[in-house]
Parts: sequence; C-alpha cells; structure tokens
Amino acid sequence: MDADGTTKKKAEKDKKSKKDSGRARWAVQVFCISVVLSGALSFASGEVLEGAGLALAFAVLAAFIVLGIVFDIIGVAVTAADEKPFHSMAAHRTPGAKEALGLIRQASKVSSFCNDVVGDICGIISGSTAAVIVVRLQSAFSLRSALISLAVTALVSGLTIGGKAMGKAFAIDKSTAVLQLVGRALHLFSGKKK
Repeated sequence: MDADGTTKKKAEKDKKSKKDSGRARWAVQVFCISVVLSGALSFASGEVLEGAGLALAFAVLAAFIVLGIVFDIIGVAVTAADEKPFHSMAAHRTPGAKEALGLIRQASKVSSFCNDVVGDICGIISGSTAAVIVVRLQSAFSLRSALISLAVTALVSGLTIGGKAMGKAFAIDKSTAVLQLVGRALHLFSGKKK
C-alpha cells in the first residue's frame, strides 16, 4: 500500500476516534445536566407543593405538562428546519437568526436535550405531581378509591401524549417560525444588542 493510502486510513481512523470521544463526552454532559436539572425542578416542585391546595397542585401539573410539550416542539422543529431562510435573515441582521442557525447546526444535541432531557424530566415530575394530587383528592373526599388514581393518571397521560402529538405536527409544519421565535428568545437572553 502506498503512503497516500496509509495516510488516508490514519486520517479516517483519527476522525472516527474524535467522533466517538465527542459522543461519549456528550453522553456524560447530558447525564450531568439531567441530574442537576431534575434535582432542581424536583426540589422546586416539592417546595411549591408543600402544603399547597389542589388548585396550585393542578397549576404545577399543568405547567410541567406544557413545559414538556413546548420543549418537544422545539426539539422536533430543530430537526425539521432548513438553514436557508435563516441564512437570509442573518444576512439582513434579523435578531435571533444566528442563534437559530446555531441550533440547526447542533440539531442532534438540541433535539436530545429538548426531547430527552427536559421532556423526560417533565414527564417524571408531572407523574409525581399527579401522585400528590391523587393523595390530596383522596383525603379531600375521604376515599381510598383506585378510580381517582386511574382518572388522574389517564388525564395526565392523555394531555401529555395528545399535546405532544399536536405539537409535533405543528413543529414540522412551522419549524421556521418556531426556530425564529426560539432564536429571538436566545438573542434577548444573551444580551446582544444591535
């Protein structure tokens, strides 16, 4: 084999090795982010639910369901979006266009974070919040019926799954609009001024 062939194989091997180490690093980062975020959100919801009435408990539950759906929409939109409109927006210095391009270029990581990390954490916390609601409903009505648990679980599942199904269709159809909105929000939070 000639020197060019050996050099090419070595370069390909190095590239594959870098890719594999990048994936491993991302997996470790996702694990750490998940643990911290899950702990923080669980603590916050626990503090809010401590001694809270049913209305507040339902509000917390609704907030986590909506948060999961919103992040699912972002995760799907980033994988469905096309870069072209954002190149044009960036050329016209539209606020948030560069941020949206950055999200599209990191689509697999953004989608993993939005759908897997935030989405799954919201699902877990909404499940534990639903359990708190079941206990409160049972004590409020002096019942120990499994029907209350079944009804609350079915309601939470239906809202989450139905909301995500509608959100996915919306995210695919309106991916540019969704990412434009997310890009603008990131632009505002990054503090970049014109």
